[in-house]
Amino acid sequence: SETIQTVLDDLDIPYTTGWAKNTHEDVYPGKGGYGIVAHIGRRASGKVPGSGSKEDEDEAGPCVILRADMDALPIEEQTLNVESFKSRKSGKMHACGHDGHTTMLLGAAALLKTVEDSIQGTIRLVFQPAEEGGAGAKRMIEEGLMEMEPKPQHAFGMHVWPTLPTGVIASRPGAIMAAADTFEILMAGKGGHAAMPHLTIDPIVASSSLVMNLQTIVSRTLSPLEAGVVSVTQFAAGDAFNVIPASVVIRGTIRALSVETLNSLRNSVEKMVEATCLLHGTNSTIKYSPDYYLPTINDPDLFEFSKEVAGMVSKEGYMRDIVPTMGGEDFSFIADAIPSTFFMIGQGTGGDEKLHLPRTDYGLHHPSFSLDEDVMPVGVELHVNLALRTLAELGNGDSPSWYKKKVENETMEGSATAAI
Repeated sequence: SETIQTVLDDLDIPYTTGWAKNTHEDVYPGKGGYGIVAHIGRRASGKVPGSGSKEDEDEAGPCVILRADMDALPIEEQTLNVESFKSRKSGKMHACGHDGHTTMLLGAAALLKTVEDSIQGTIRLVFQPAEEGGAGAKRMIEEGLMEMEPKPQHAFGMHVWPTLPTGVIASRPGAIMAAADTFEILMAGKGGHAAMPHLTIDPIVASSSLVMNLQTIVSRTLSPLEAGVVSVTQFAAGDAFNVIPASVVIRGTIRALSVETLNSLRNSVEKMVEATCLLHGTNSTIKYSPDYYLPTINDPDLFEFSKEVAGMVSKEGYMRDIVPTMGGEDFSFIADAIPSTFFMIGQGTGGDEKLHLPRTDYGLHHPSFSLDEDVMPVGVELHVNLALRTLAELGNGDSPSWYKKKVENETMEGSATAAI
């Protein structure tokens, strides 16, 4: 956060700090508040008093959000040949490319600042912490991100993607990333000597049965035409080879491409836990994340415009279509508030181990993940084009092209219905 502020100061871009305060310190450590919101354009140039009046809002023109996440992960870095820029914090690394996202947005800010006098509106730069846990985007919305004048009409975000070639841009209309929740199940039994299991209520046996049966939820209760994930990722129990413990803690995640399916999967997990306890004589409690992530939904009307802009920037000259991923993303809260588009930017063909350059095709959250720096100019160019072209569409005195197309489609559908 301090580094971002230093760069913004050097660029003479006004900003406010203290965003995304942690409201769940019982779950996520720290006070939070590292988020930054900056402005370029009419609001930032002082042309608009910012009183919140209708006259000021009209004078400020349209507003778009460009967002970058900035947090790291609790992973010990193992990336080879990166000693000069390796993580300085033991047990923490940028294994998801968020440092690259922040750099790309700062690069875009530097370019946009040079043309600020010609910007027909306001560009809101959102540097957001706590994407990997804590729902930083949701916190910033609760703190007034969408209520600031001028109110934003659209938002754009992006993520580096190791499974795509470097410089390729991909996205899709509708759900592109999943709704996501976490669970923690405490399975309580009765501990005792491992040589006398008949005198215990063994929570390990009960929990092992539960873990196996949870795998049937998606395969046997969810339609094959729907997407869902129930994954157990942690199983903690016992401290000695000859002691049956009194309890087991099971942790994992639930994913789906709609909130309705997510809730259905949660309900199935709860029923299976209850049935397991009844069968084995154990007791249980279940805790979920304080903020499950919504599915990230690309607005279908705005998407057609976004696709054209991304095609201009992609090294292939067009934007690829991509299937949804079951990864979660808290940009979803922004996309739920205003029509938005989220992109994947390929970075998977960089590096050359013969030249001691790290491979860039390791998956996200892998301890050997490395950013392909060749992707950063692509992200900068995409940010700049999205912001300027969207403001031009919104400020031309007529309805933007994606709204016109929506009206045309609705008119055609209405005519077809009337004909039937």
